Amino acid sequence: MPDVQSMRSATVSLLWLVVFLALSFTAASTGYFFPPGEWYAGLNRPVFAPPNWVFGPVWTVLYILIGVAGWLVWRNVGWRSRAVTLWLVQMALNALWTPLFFDLNWMGVAAIEMLLLWVAILVCVHTFRPVSPAAAWLMLPYLAWVSFALVLNLGFWWLN
Repeated sequence: MPDVQSMRSATVSLLWLVVFLALSFTAASTGYFFPPGEWYAGLNRPVFAPPNWVFGPVWTVLYILIGVAGWLVWRNVGWRSRAVTLWLVQMALNALWTPLFFDLNWMGVAAIEMLLLWVAILVCVHTFRPVSPAAAWLMLPYLAWVSFALVLNLGFWWLN
C-alpha cells in the first residue's frame, strides 16, 4: 500500500510544477497583449529571419522547458534561494522584451534588454548546474534561441 505522506508530497510537488509552468506561460502571455501588428509587418526583415509561424511552436516548447527547469531547482533548494530568484529575474526580463519591441517599438532598447536576458539565462545555467544538472540542461535550448533572437533583434534594428 502506498504511503499517504509520499502521495501527498508527490501531489504537492506536481502542483508546484503547474505553478512554475503557469509562471513561465505568464511571461509568454505578453505576446498576446503586445502582438507584432502592422508596425512589425512593415519592417525590413533580415535574410535569416524565420517565418513568423515558427516563433509560436518554438517558444511553447521553450516555456515548458523553462518552467520544468525552475521547478526542478525549486524542488532541491526551495523558494528562498539564489537559484530560484535568478529564475524569476530571467522570467521578468523575458516578459519585458515583448512590450519594448512590439508595443513601444524600441528596437535598440529591446536588444540591450535581451542581452541582459541572455546574461541572466547564462547565470541561471551556471547556478543551476550544481543544484540540478537536468535543470541546467533544460535551459540550454532557451539560451541558444535567445542568442539567435538577439542577433535577429539587432538585424531588425540595423535594417530599420
